Amino acid sequence: ILKNKRDAMKKELIIVGDRVLVAPDEGEDRTDTGLYLPQGVKEKEKVQGGSIVKTGPGYPIPDPTALEIEPWQTPKFDNRYFPLQAKEGDYCIFLRNAGVEIEFENKKYIIVPHSAILVLLRGSV
Repeated sequence: ILKNKRDAMKKELIIVGDRVLVAPDEGEDRTDTGLYLPQGVKEKEKVQGGSIVKTGPGYPIPDPTALEIEPWQTPKFDNRYFPLQAKEGDYCIFLRNAGVEIEFENKKYIIVPHSAILVLLRGSV
């Protein structure tokens, strides 16, 4: 019974902290000159591009009053974050070695720290 309820629930990826969820570009199997690349060559690339699907809230800002309150008191500071430059829909080039590959609902994604993003390309409004 639990399995059915869990399957019926809507699943959502929640990205934490300064992480960014990227849908990577599909690798080309051959070069511009028509040479086919083996799988090992594509995996050794240091940089990769992709579209940003989702971002975390950003870098956490510490509570400035945390040292002034007693352990039994409730903190008066809500969680605050310094926002990331990357936004959903941006195209990015990132350091591949810093990312972690995952598969969610039969789609491949890479989770990268914001610091691993080298360039952002954002369309004009």
